[in-house]
Amino acid sequence: MAIPTSARDLAAEHKAAAIRERLAAPRGESPLGDFILGGVDGVVTTFAVVAGCAGGQLTGTIVIILGLANLVADGFSMAVSNYLGTKSRQDEIREFRADEIRQTQMYPEGEREEIRQIFELKGFQGKTLNRIVEVITSDRRIWVDTMMAEELKLSDGSTRPLRAALATFAAFSICGFIPLVPFILGTSHFDIKFGVSGALAALTFVALGVGKGLVLGLSPWKAGLQTLGLGGGAAILAYGVGVAAHLLFQVSPAQ
Repeated sequence: MAIPTSARDLAAEHKAAAIRERLAAPRGESPLGDFILGGVDGVVTTFAVVAGCAGGQLTGTIVIILGLANLVADGFSMAVSNYLGTKSRQDEIREFRADEIRQTQMYPEGEREEIRQIFELKGFQGKTLNRIVEVITSDRRIWVDTMMAEELKLSDGSTRPLRAALATFAAFSICGFIPLVPFILGTSHFDIKFGVSGALAALTFVALGVGKGLVLGLSPWKAGLQTLGLGGGAAILAYGVGVAAHLLFQVSPAQ
């Protein structure tokens, strides 16, 4: 969801009903980061194959075979890794919550003192501070939620492993397929297909960066150029490796 920027959008976001709805169903972490990461990595992976094959003077058929193999294998591997990493984070948060529940049961006075000091640091004093501590610690769920958010800076709704994995795999597969299109559909000379593939990869990098900028309220073109620079650097490295491998092993030239 885009960040509201107009006065009308901001006013709508701060109506009582909208606030209740937002607090009742927090969005958690946006899948944007997973999508951008998967998309950029997908383009880098497949265009690295294209650039490496071009530098090594291999054939278009080899580009297709290696590109598709890397697209499927690396996309799946990246999605699984993201799932396991996010799931581990979710399990860690669950363990921290269980530990906070245990501490409020075994050492309630110490945990109340933590609540007191947390809100004292926010500027509350005297009767107001006492009332805050009393209200929060009278409900164990609110008490533990407050400790999780204020002491540990953790949120149960911030990690969604399956969504993270699906967003990563979808972006990796879709964006990573784009540099291979000229080789799958084209019948022209290798150099022309390589040039078209490079142009498509560059446009995809820019599009991913611009999309990120628009959603986060950043400069779209600055974000686009940054993404292009990162992806282009990886492609240059892959091309250099291909050239070096060709000179070293004298691989047959492309046809």
